[in-house]
Amino acid sequence: MLRLAVLVLLLANAGYYAWCHGQLQSLGLGPSSESEPQRLQQQIEPQNLHLLPSGEKGADTDAATARATGAATDAAHACLQAGLFDARQAEALRQAAARLPAGSWSLEAVQMTGRWMVYLGRLADEEAVARKRAELRALKVDYDRPGAALEPGLSLGRYSTEEGARRALDQLAAQGVRRARVVQERSDTAGYTLRLPAVSESQREQVEASLRPALAGKALRPCT
Repeated sequence: MLRLAVLVLLLANAGYYAWCHGQLQSLGLGPSSESEPQRLQQQIEPQNLHLLPSGEKGADTDAATARATGAATDAAHACLQAGLFDARQAEALRQAAARLPAGSWSLEAVQMTGRWMVYLGRLADEEAVARKRAELRALKVDYDRPGAALEPGLSLGRYSTEEGARRALDQLAAQGVRRARVVQERSDTAGYTLRLPAVSESQREQVEASLRPALAGKALRPCT
């Protein structure tokens, strides 16, 4: 029995050795092979695999960075406008803006509605204006310059309707303001607005320098 057991053990070891080393592959027996030919057979569409040289990888990275930078730059652009301008001012502005890139600006026709002012004046001189300012500060009433056509004097508020200006005048009278009156500062008239839809911070100074004489003292401000 001992001799038979030894014989069986030797045969088992020999069979395992043959199985491990692929000597029984012809009989369909043996472990799965991970050699290179079998790995190649397991690849999925290997013809679509392309290796990029290190230089091309860098180019792709640079392109992605450029796209991100471009998006950030676009976000930094702002819409600016100035106005209102009458027909004569608009023509001068059109000639000045013609030096800017095509499509970067437009002059839009708008209808300027009338405007009324609560006006204190006309006063005798700048000394009289100074005295009135002191009186208004004591009454805690706000004031402003009325514009060249109504100097010397003071504006106590501007309103889009005459009715609104007259209500404000009544309130000011109740506060102790005397000699103020309602005047029409501007009648209904056609006008123009300059619009610059996309100006970057780096471009703004150059644009303002190009347009400054034609802006007639009006500032570029964010679009409404």
